[in-house]
Amino acid sequence: MVAYEFYWLDSTAEDQVIGVLPERRKDRERITQESIMNWGINFFAKGLIIKDIFFVQVAIDDYTGRISRPIPFSVIQKDVPK
Repeated sequence: MVAYEFYWLDSTAEDQVIGVLPERRKDRERITQESIMNWGINFFAKGLIIKDIFFVQVAIDDYTGRISRPIPFSVIQKDVPK
C-alpha cells in the first residue's frame, strides 16, 4: 500500500515525523503533489508553519504493516564506485 509520511522541519532544522496517511484514492489522476500536501496540511498542520512541512512517499506492507522508505540519494552516491 502506498502512503505518505509527513514531516515538519522545526526551528533547529531537525525533521520531525508528524504523521502517516495511506493513499486510498482509486483515481490516480487525482493524486498530485499539491493534493497530497493539502491533505496532510489539513490533517496534521494545526499550529505548524505550513512552509516547513514536507512528505515522503513510502510503502506499507499489507501483511506486516512495516514501512519501506526510499533510500536517500546521499547513501546511493556513497555506494557508487568511482
